[in-house]
Amino acid sequence: MKFSEMPLRIPSEKSLAKKIEKLADALLAAKDAQTAIKVVKKFFKLSDDLESDLTIIQIRNSINTEDPVYAKANDKLDMILPVITGQFQEFEKLVYESKFRPELEAKFGSLFFKQIELGFKTFDQKIIPELQKENQLTTEYSKLIAGAKIEFRGETYNMTQLAKFMSDLDRQTRIDAAHAYYGYIEAHDEDFGNVYDGLVKVRTEMAKKLGYKNFVELGYYRMSRLDYTPEMVAGYRQQIVKDVVPVVKKLRARQAKRIGIAKPLFTDYALTYLSGNPKPVGNSEYLVGKAKEMYHAMSEVSGQFFDFMVENELMDLDAKPGKMSGGYMTFIPKYKSPFIFANSNGTSHDVDTLTHEVGHALQGYLTGNFVVPSYRMPTMDAAEIDSMSMEFFAWPWMESFFGEAADKYRFQHLDGAISFLPYGVEVDDFQHFVYEHPEATHAERCAYWAKIDKMYRPWMNYDGFDYLKKGTIWIKQSHIFQSPFYYIDYTLAQVCALQFKCEMDKNREKAWKKYIKLSKMGGKYTFLELLAKDGLRNPFIDGNVKKVIKPQVKVLDSFDDSKF
Repeated sequence: MKFSEMPLRIPSEKSLAKKIEKLADALLAAKDAQTAIKVVKKFFKLSDDLESDLTIIQIRNSINTEDPVYAKANDKLDMILPVITGQFQEFEKLVYESKFRPELEAKFGSLFFKQIELGFKTFDQKIIPELQKENQLTTEYSKLIAGAKIEFRGETYNMTQLAKFMSDLDRQTRIDAAHAYYGYIEAHDEDFGNVYDGLVKVRTEMAKKLGYKNFVELGYYRMSRLDYTPEMVAGYRQQIVKDVVPVVKKLRARQAKRIGIAKPLFTDYALTYLSGNPKPVGNSEYLVGKAKEMYHAMSEVSGQFFDFMVENELMDLDAKPGKMSGGYMTFIPKYKSPFIFANSNGTSHDVDTLTHEVGHALQGYLTGNFVVPSYRMPTMDAAEIDSMSMEFFAWPWMESFFGEAADKYRFQHLDGAISFLPYGVEVDDFQHFVYEHPEATHAERCAYWAKIDKMYRPWMNYDGFDYLKKGTIWIKQSHIFQSPFYYIDYTLAQVCALQFKCEMDKNREKAWKKYIKLSKMGGKYTFLELLAKDGLRNPFIDGNVKKVIKPQVKVLDSFDDSKF
């Protein structure tokens, strides 16, 4: 079914409660394991129908946050989702405690029951008011970002549209655009600070209600982390400081020389080359056409998948007024349909986003028929391997997107993949501080960011931007507000994606088969189990980060970037 034909339905609490009650009665009355299995499958179908309705509302609202119909539907979700979560958890508790548990576990797997346990650790009816408040606050943040109407040189832009000027060839344009962009954030600094303070406090309150010292442990459980701890993550962050920050520092010095600026500002790092950053040779429609050719050439399954996406209108790629910022892939279970949301603005990021989100979508397409809903998608750390690796698998076709600037893009892309790692762990470090010190003020949180920024990104220079010197640049990072502790997943996945890059440099066909194997496993295993089953190195083991960075530094050194 085409996305435009998918009906907008707002779930009814009462109707869902009746259906859940009926399923609960049927499970309790089951005389044998086969009957119990059929009841659980009916529950999965109910869950899929609900998830489909929720996802369609969220997609349409993110495409147009100013449409009152979608906004009203989304606001209702903020209130009823915690209630529905409670209803579903009550049924899952019956499954967990069923006398047919051995047969159910044999049928649906032990991970399904571990996931139910996580539900017990992350939800209780008593935190419904806090969950509702959390939803309202994250929606408020989205509205603050999406509602930006920033005047710049006689025109009005949203934040995504304005961002392209921050990588302009003209230095003054970059600086002026950055002043306009961060000027909007500064003008609303109190609003952003209050929203985040509200989120920190409400998350801390729900953590304490559930018996945790602070939100950190609860946050990890909410991210479904079953096989690594904050201590392991802290050790991993130190690997980045030791083995990646020095590499990136050299890359920034190399860039400064390349663009001819002795003392670069943070805005200058958005310009990769004096000849201008590589830009796609066409608009989003052109890019989709070239992507279609690429995915058919890549493999039969990727070609079939991309045809499905195009034919069913499952991509909304262009930036426009009222559209939420960022990009994502989500999945509509009822129609077995991935959906890609993006904000194309004529920069190389359009290709990054398209290939990245297609990686997510292909994985969802390959596991859409899994019976257990929670097995269709891996946890975020593993899911990002699918997306980031796809960015590298697309390298041979970059001439189609960038023409003669293809190598410029490849160099910039690999440089960016490595250079992202320090920022990614900086976001994680910041969030640990925030939730371990929930009493900190907005100014104290910003001061902590300013402090660690010098450790993770010592090359960043904010001269002329007094507001950013206070440590406020984190406010633009939506994940910090909306998905606490998510961001480290991108870095873990990037290290794994760079492993795929190392392997495809040696044997592309073998690497592709390994990639498809990982995608087809979906979320049937935990993060570290997936890595082990696919033969990928564990990023938490000291030395493994260095093993994937070193070969790719050699790849970067093989480019004569002075000619770009």
